[in-house]
Amino acid sequence: MGDDRGTPAEVVEVVKKTGVHGEVTQILCKIMDGPEKGRVKRRNARGSVQKGDIIILLDTEREAKEIKTR
Repeated sequence: MGDDRGTPAEVVEVVKKTGVHGEVTQILCKIMDGPEKGRVKRRNARGSVQKGDIIILLDTEREAKEIKTR
């Protein structure tokens, strides 16, 4: 499945909403295919995302920084 169009990943946990208007959701997702299969990574996703969704990651090498509260 992991081809030129991206790598599938399952949303394991919705961590927090971020962005000026809360339009970005920080999630933990489990990579389902490719060389990093099985790893859980923190990513930022735009739009409606909930636990159990399958998303397509164009790049699996990067990981988002943890959101820290003041």
